Parts: sequence; C-alpha cells; structure tokens
Amino acid sequence: MAARLQGKTALITGASAGIGRASALALAGEGANIVITARRAERLQELAAKIVALGGKAEIVVGDVREEATAKACVARAIEAFGALDILVNNTGIGIYKNLADTTLADYEAMFDTNVRSTFLFTRHAVPHMIERKQGTILMISSMAGVYGFAGESVYCGTKFAQVGMAQALDKELRPHGIKVGAICPGGVKTEFALGTGRTEAIVEKSGWLEAEDVAGAVLLACTQSPGARIIEIQMRTMNEALC
Repeated sequence: MAARLQGKTALITGASAGIGRASALALAGEGANIVITARRAERLQELAAKIVALGGKAEIVVGDVREEATAKACVARAIEAFGALDILVNNTGIGIYKNLADTTLADYEAMFDTNVRSTFLFTRHAVPHMIERKQGTILMISSMAGVYGFAGESVYCGTKFAQVGMAQALDKELRPHGIKVGAICPGGVKTEFALGTGRTEAIVEKSGWLEAEDVAGAVLLACTQSPGARIIEIQMRTMNEALC
C-alpha cells in the first residue's frame, strides 16, 4: 500500500519534543517531507537524522516561532526544498498555570505570544501559497483548555480558546479555496510541557495522561482525509479519566 502522504510537505512548529516531535515522525512515516522548527538546534538535528534514517526527508529551521522572520523562513524553506507546502501543524505552545491574581503581565505576554502570535504568523505566511495551489491542511494543536475553562489556567485557556476560534473562522474563510483547517484538542499529555510552570515530573509520571503519540495519531488522521472530507475538531481524553 502506498504511503498516504507521499510527495506532500508538512511544516511542524515546536518539533523539538513532545507532540511536535511525535507528529513529525508520524507524518514522515506516511511519506511526507518534513520541515521542523524550534529553538533547540541539537534536538532538531537528532529528529531530522532519525527521519532520514527511516527513509524520509527533513529540513531544519532553527528560530523563535514568535518572530515573523522565522515563519517566513520556514515557509520559504518548504517551497525551496520540496516545491510546495501542503500541511501546517501549529504545535508550539507553553503553559503557565497560576491563579489570575498570581499571573504576571510577563506570564500573559509569554503565553499569548507563544501560543497565539506564532499560530497567526505561520498561518498568515502559509495561506497565500496554499490559496495559490487551491489545497492545503492547517491544524492548530489546541487543548481541552480551549473547549472548557479550568481553574488556575484562565490565561492559558484564553490562548487555547483563541486557537480554536481561529480554526473555526478559517475553516469558513479558506474552505472555498480548497484548504482544510482544524483543531486538535487533547487533554493532559505526558510530555515536558509546563514542567516548572505548574507541573512536575512526578505529576506527569503518575498522571495516566495521553502519550504524545496518541495526539500524533489524531494529527495524522486529520492530514489523511479524502479530498471531500475534513476534520474540524478532535477532542481527546485519556481512558483513565474519572467518571462523573
């Protein structure tokens, strides 16, 4: 059976660890060419080497996803290296979990710049190319915190609701151009996400949360729909969740 994404090119932000890394491997496993970006060069190099060892192709752009220059460089690299950009996975994110009265302006700016500004920048610079080609898939890796509000996470929830709202609006705006837009909304995931800013390694280890590969499976599902179908939102929770 032919790889379902053979000849397609995917750009994944925040790919040095966690969901981004797992998604890069999942899409590469189905034949996609991969462009990965993050600030940790050594991790990107290790991931690219693994993709190549598995028979795939990967390009690296080291940079801060909050900067417009990084978004422009990533889109340009995809087109220059592989001829097109077919899939954008807006995965970069941070969480700082505090009660509102303890949340500083710096915390607020860090979360909105990383979670929302980066989503805007990469989507803004990918969309004209996709419109020109009349095809493409754009995914926001949001959260169940973008669907429900959680105490102690009000600003983080605000950023994740923003991603879901952007996805819903762009689904309507870009579907006439043949572009699919959706949001993936996992609950807690066993990654280094938010370690030191509300989570500890012990919390993650004992959590029973989703694995990064579980979320990558949802990303792959959304990227391999038939031309006539689209996934606009996937909500994910662990099987270990308490019944209520």
